[in-house]
Amino acid sequence: MSKSILQRTPPQKKIFVLDTSVILYDHSAFNNFQEHDVAIPIQVLEELDNMKNGNETRNAEARSFIRLMDSASGEQVMNKWIPLKGSKRGHFKVVMDYKPSLLNAEAIFGAGKFDHRILNAALSLKEEFPDKKIVLVSKDICLRLKAKSLDLHAEDYETGKIKNVDALYTGKTTLTNVSAELLDELKATGTANADQLELAPETGNHFYILKSKRKPVTAYHDVKAGMMVTVKAQKVFNIAPRNEEQSMAIHAMLNPAVKLVTIQGKAGTGKTLLAIASALEQRKDYRQIYVTRPIVALSNKDIGFLPGDAKSKIDPYMAPIWDNLRFIKEQYTDDPKAQAKIDEFVSTEKIVIAPLAYIRGRTLTKIFFIVDEAQNLTPHEIKTIISRAGEETKIVFTGDIYQIDTPYLDAESNGLSYLIESAKNHPLYAHITLDKGERSELANLANDLL
Repeated sequence: MSKSILQRTPPQKKIFVLDTSVILYDHSAFNNFQEHDVAIPIQVLEELDNMKNGNETRNAEARSFIRLMDSASGEQVMNKWIPLKGSKRGHFKVVMDYKPSLLNAEAIFGAGKFDHRILNAALSLKEEFPDKKIVLVSKDICLRLKAKSLDLHAEDYETGKIKNVDALYTGKTTLTNVSAELLDELKATGTANADQLELAPETGNHFYILKSKRKPVTAYHDVKAGMMVTVKAQKVFNIAPRNEEQSMAIHAMLNPAVKLVTIQGKAGTGKTLLAIASALEQRKDYRQIYVTRPIVALSNKDIGFLPGDAKSKIDPYMAPIWDNLRFIKEQYTDDPKAQAKIDEFVSTEKIVIAPLAYIRGRTLTKIFFIVDEAQNLTPHEIKTIISRAGEETKIVFTGDIYQIDTPYLDAESNGLSYLIESAKNHPLYAHITLDKGERSELANLANDLL
């Protein structure tokens, strides 16, 4: 056999051009392209420079990327290719504001937009390196479409993206033909050995509806103890569960062995209400209760554009949380002392309701931490929040992965979906998907039919 036949053609190296949206999604993105080269258009640095000040997550991502680039470049000039750290890694550089000679995006789509100059940066690389595949990576669908119309390869940023969101972990399973003896044992003692069910391996802290010819039993698989434990309807701060799924959610949030809980479900399923009520029920076990949500400003403008002081700017975004707290308070109409106690929790900051940006940097030790609308967070933001958890802290993320307000996230790429898929089977984690709406029949009509 000849030597030429034995030799294999090496795989084609690519140059990935990163858009600003990718950096704001994951500031360390340029480290995730293996042996390929990464180009950062100079306009991306300009956009990040305009975003570096502020308390919102995108401001923190911009600052983190700028620091990372400064560290990676060292004393070297950044408009030249710089090797990325690590074996078999590619290079990176900052692409200057060049105008390609063949196709000019500004001439085609109009001048004055950073997006079109970013397209020109990719097109200029395509002319400079005709033997390499140039790929624009962006979370902006419209920018990707413009790139493809210019015969430029464009891709979404895939790191942290769930491949099949329709098969996302739900935290619950219905088992049929369960032995009557096992159900009798569960009903009589409240526990049973999980080995009797021959569960699939690595099922984690999972909920089951066990059925036989008799009345079904709702149970929880305590993965550490190897036991099945019955789940009963339990009131939390005078809020009673209205279905089995809500009972499962309450059980997970009251379980001291579970430190991380996610609750996913459409509007009206009771996610936020149950989380706040469960936190208040356990108020003596925690130093403080934080209830927060990310601010997604109107038209992607910072809340500084809104009139008024800081409180008046953020109140509209936190109104749904206050509504849930008010609903809990209304359950004590016959008990003025209990109502006054809830007001006292707020005034003494036993319970703190504030945007996520305002809580950044606080110590999360012995805190019951609720993050509402978690589907508007990136995987990196979710990781950052969890990594700051101190001793005796419990974190609950709630949200609806199909109702996303952030322009560069979707059901597959948001942080809540990523967490649900990544944390399943961990002994400190439990999840439940709420399907049944309990707000009203009219609300259910909107969710189901419209």
